[in-house]
Amino acid sequence: MNVVETILVYAVIPGAIYFVVGAATLRKKFSGTPRYRPGQPWEYPAMWWTANPDGVGAGHGPAVEVNAAPAGASTAAGGARGKW
Repeated sequence: MNVVETILVYAVIPGAIYFVVGAATLRKKFSGTPRYRPGQPWEYPAMWWTANPDGVGAGHGPAVEVNAAPAGASTAAGGARGKW
């Protein structure tokens, strides 16, 4: 492999890939919806997010432990002290 091939493989081809990806991300067409900028009014309704939408509401109760260890049994080793 001569010097020209080495430069082509290790510099020009990766540089071209970076350029294509960079140009694609800078295009306005790919930006989608307009972005919110600080100071602009927020024109959308408030939306609260939860990871478990079925668990929201009046049906809440105490948490149930699944596969709980018997009382007094060691469940894990280590911790902040680093005793493994």
